[in-house]
Amino acid sequence: MNFAGREKELADAEAVDPASADTVPDPIKPKRAFRGRYAWIGTAASLIIFAVSLGVLWKLAETVTWAELHAAFTAATPGQLGLAFLFVAVSYLFLTCYDALALRQLKIAIPYRTTALASFTSYAVSFTLGFPLLTAGTIRYWIYSGKGLKPAKIAALTVIAGFTFWLGMGVVLGLSLIVEAGQLAALTFTSIRINQGAGLAALLAVVAYLAWVSFKRRSVKVKGWRLELPGASVSLSQMLVGIGDVCAAAATLYVLLPAGLSVGFTTFVAIYVLAAMLGIASNAPGGLGVFEATILLALSSLPRDQVLGSLLLFRVCYYLVPFVIALCMLGAYEVLRRVRAARGRAA
Repeated sequence: MNFAGREKELADAEAVDPASADTVPDPIKPKRAFRGRYAWIGTAASLIIFAVSLGVLWKLAETVTWAELHAAFTAATPGQLGLAFLFVAVSYLFLTCYDALALRQLKIAIPYRTTALASFTSYAVSFTLGFPLLTAGTIRYWIYSGKGLKPAKIAALTVIAGFTFWLGMGVVLGLSLIVEAGQLAALTFTSIRINQGAGLAALLAVVAYLAWVSFKRRSVKVKGWRLELPGASVSLSQMLVGIGDVCAAAATLYVLLPAGLSVGFTTFVAIYVLAAMLGIASNAPGGLGVFEATILLALSSLPRDQVLGSLLLFRVCYYLVPFVIALCMLGAYEVLRRVRAARGRAA
């Protein structure tokens, strides 16, 4: 899931639709100054997470030779690769539903083929290049503006899509921590009670949100604008879509891991979600370095070279291949758009 660049995009969205929202008073100046004064803390925390993870990754990988890594990278069977690409396709299919549900909430009618093109290409490019506010935002604007959407509508779509991702992550993480609390405690050097408590807290947060939006219409205020949140029915759909996306992305890596893996899929999903969340916090493109270090630490009982090979292959399957496909699709879209424009002028 994919996953790490996705969260940065959703968190960075700063504007919503003025056409469907009421203005509210600007924040008080002292409060704004307070936020500005301490804004560096988040950036510093991200840099620390990234630096520490790179150090851990280097320490873990320094005993692996290039020959061992090459052998592990090329050890995947055709069956493993076939399953991996199947789960990649399923994950990106769910990603297209993120935008579809957001458009439904905004009451905007856009053909699914356009939604699928915009969401797939924006996620595939931003996952690989990073800077999602710039990369994914530019692609979404390029495609959706051709259908008459204003920038504020596109920003609102991004905010709503963010709720889809986090609802799915919260449910998957919560259930995994509760169901596999014992095995996760052994892998992550925590206690069963801590895992169960964290899992219960995650599930309660999701349930509380669903209850909150069920009783009456709710809205959030961003930069002086109010955005109405999806109700219970759309929120439940978002939760299911988010669960499907996270599980499919985790399954992509799971099937690429070396044979003899003693960790069940439910347990692995929790590890995957934790690695993805740390990758998001680091702000690195695709959680690069942070994601790998977390997986290696959690799966320290497996041969390190084989796990590294699986992680590299996962990067190729989930990031590089969709990125190349997305570039081809965007090129074809631009050519077709110019051909249609030329025909329109000729007529």
